[in-house]
Amino acid sequence: MQEIKCPNCGQVFTVDESGYQQIVSQVRDREFQKELERREQELTERKKSDMEIMRLKQEHDFDELRQSMEKEIEELQNKLERQDLARDLAVAEAVKAKDEELQTRATEIVELNSKLQNQEAERKLNEQSMKERYEAELKFKDDQIIQLKDFKARMSTKMVGESLEQHCNDEFNKIRMTAFPRAEFHKDNDASSGSKGDFIYREKSEDGVEFISIMFEMKNEMETTATKKKNEDFFKELDKDRNEKKCEYAVLVSLLEPDSELYNSGIVDVSYQYPKMYVIRPQLFIPMITLLRNAALNSLEYQRELAVVRNQQLDLVHFEENMNTFKQGFAKNYDLASRKFKEAIDEIDKSIQHLQKIKDALTSSENNLRLANNKAEDLSIQKLTKNAPSIREMFEELKEE
Repeated sequence: MQEIKCPNCGQVFTVDESGYQQIVSQVRDREFQKELERREQELTERKKSDMEIMRLKQEHDFDELRQSMEKEIEELQNKLERQDLARDLAVAEAVKAKDEELQTRATEIVELNSKLQNQEAERKLNEQSMKERYEAELKFKDDQIIQLKDFKARMSTKMVGESLEQHCNDEFNKIRMTAFPRAEFHKDNDASSGSKGDFIYREKSEDGVEFISIMFEMKNEMETTATKKKNEDFFKELDKDRNEKKCEYAVLVSLLEPDSELYNSGIVDVSYQYPKMYVIRPQLFIPMITLLRNAALNSLEYQRELAVVRNQQLDLVHFEENMNTFKQGFAKNYDLASRKFKEAIDEIDKSIQHLQKIKDALTSSENNLRLANNKAEDLSIQKLTKNAPSIREMFEELKEE
């Protein structure tokens, strides 16, 4: 029983335990409801305050954004005005420059016409003297041809070929130190592949980059030779020698087919049959080297870049080889580990089976022991002497005594 005193009249009431708990529960629920309503009101007021603050902040941010955009628009307009002004100035300057260029071109055309007229007059004056000079040069060349044929007639086939090689070697050595100071020009003595060319020309830049290499073959024959050779008979072998010696160009210096207008016209490009191969007469030997060398010098920078790219590609190939080696080794080790793991699993399975057999054997032994124990507990003198009456009598006598 609990006593409760009224706060107004001071009277004391006595209530049982359940009634007291109900009153306490009513008071606690009423206080909790008041506290809940107060908390809800505070949350509502705080939410309104936060929303007002957020609204003010958004309005402030919007004002700043609007001011920034207005400033950017103003700057863009000023920039466009400046660009329009610059464009107008550039157009005016271009028009002025074009007018000056047209005026200069007109003056140059007038001067060129006057110069052409003077050159035409000079050409007519020099035409006769040039004709006489060409006739004298042709007569000199005819005399040289006659002398060359006579010289060939007195030489053996080997001497004819060696004389052309010696001629080219001498012509190169005359200007080696002045025109080709860093060049290598030597006989091709490597016949390990079964054949060899006559001369190899190589040249490197100051930083050691080889920018040109030429395989030369010199061919000549006697006028009295029964079976005449053609230049194209040597193209395949020359291309083979060029590739084996890793030369970029192949040049056949030939006196074969002396009556051919094709080969007598100058440098003959036969790359339609074999890449970067040319046929020339001996008098074009030095000009041919100079021509190919100058062309290679123009592409030297590209060759440097190509060498860098080749080195990078070689590094990439080595990286791929290392990666493949690692993959193969990893795959091999993984395969070995996988087989060993499988073998271990199989051995564990075998061990489990063996232990299961042992467990079954032990279980069977436990059952047999239990049966034996049951039999031992059930054993008595009466059962033992059931079929042995004399023994049973002896036990009865002993019992009586």
